[in-house]
Amino acid sequence: MAKSEHILLVEDDSALRELLEEELEAEGYRVTSCGDAEQGLHWLQTQSPDLLISDLRLPGKDGLSLLPALKAQEMPPAVLIITAFGSVQQAVKALQAGADDFLTKPLEMDHFLLTVSRLLENRRLRSEVQQYRNMLAMEQFNGIIGQSPAMQQLFHQIRQVATADGPVLVQGESGTGKELVSRALHEQSPRSKGPYMVVNCGGIPGELMESEFFGHAAGAFTGAKSRRAGLFQQADGGTLLLDEMGEMPLPLQAKLLRVLQDGKIRPVGSDHEIQLDVRIIAATNRNLTEAVADGSFREDLFYRLETFALQIPPLRERGDDIQRLAGFFLARFNARQQRSVKGFSDEAQALLQQYSFPGNVRELQNAVERAATFCDGGLIEVQHLPQRILEQAGPVFEPVTSDGVLPEDADTLPSLETVQRQHIHRVLTATGGNKRRAADILGITRRTLYRWLE
Repeated sequence: MAKSEHILLVEDDSALRELLEEELEAEGYRVTSCGDAEQGLHWLQTQSPDLLISDLRLPGKDGLSLLPALKAQEMPPAVLIITAFGSVQQAVKALQAGADDFLTKPLEMDHFLLTVSRLLENRRLRSEVQQYRNMLAMEQFNGIIGQSPAMQQLFHQIRQVATADGPVLVQGESGTGKELVSRALHEQSPRSKGPYMVVNCGGIPGELMESEFFGHAAGAFTGAKSRRAGLFQQADGGTLLLDEMGEMPLPLQAKLLRVLQDGKIRPVGSDHEIQLDVRIIAATNRNLTEAVADGSFREDLFYRLETFALQIPPLRERGDDIQRLAGFFLARFNARQQRSVKGFSDEAQALLQQYSFPGNVRELQNAVERAATFCDGGLIEVQHLPQRILEQAGPVFEPVTSDGVLPEDADTLPSLETVQRQHIHRVLTATGGNKRRAADILGITRRTLYRWLE
């Protein structure tokens, strides 16, 4: 299979140049070759190769004179310097000038080709990291990726609410990114230089919660040997996120309401109140209206928090953001794991797009990382996706009625090409990606199966 990488080869020895060009093209690389630095500079000004291979000693200028021209390129090529006059000093000089590796003549061809492959793979990884950073710069809002109308509306609301000073209620299903939205509220606010504290209301035992929130005086209870500042006091001048707010016990809800009303706290065991300046953000995936109705959440606290309420849309309502986020998570996976999975097949992308994602963004991230882990290169295919995503895709087609008549909604039935494509991928999934077994089950040759997959 032909490789897409482009190599610029600068070598004044015509016999060696022809040999290297022939060997590289046999490996599937595209090669442009020339015999001196002037021609090499011309090609670098008009093309953007993935790898520059240059002799150190060339007629006129030497090979290192090509390296400054690479700085003008957005994604410079990898550089391999070769020479018949190898020395430690020359190798150090080449590497300090920006070369990625250094080989001496006579070249051992297997080692040369292995070095070329390694340098190109490293450049691909650098490119993935750069794309990942560019995506962050272009599509994120304080760490949140989203270009869908629903998310743009949310970003607009965050900007507006951030400039106010009252408590904020952030609601959304599990995995939608409530903590990211809360941090964006803090970073967009005049309090951005102050502390940002987070407490999980569902992760603290009820008997310790008041002390964690408001602190305690020395001797307030057994083991309280010294005074301790609580989270509210630690967040003074900044923002305190109360995550999983719906899990807060009723007695503490009453004390929180008082803090919201007058800005004062009383540490456990203390006779004195402390005036604080803390903005409260409450986040929950519970329906607080229902919690108020069943008596597990105070109605007066709910209305106090609801002054500035933000609702994060679930992933299934965010359209093409699924594709953007999947690409973002894949680029991050490649950068962290030093992999080069190129993307998603059309069928895999379509399944991701139609899946409901009850676990939202967190579930998508896990699904992409799992698929990329099991993908051995190239594109993520349907069979790499989690089984729950495949199961929700439903049957390949609707059956005809018992008397052989098509159902009334026959216009919505898939085309034969769609049914064929879906069935092929179902068989591949069932065989764990084994194309030999899949071809046998489908009753076709492996060559035909490969052609259909293409």
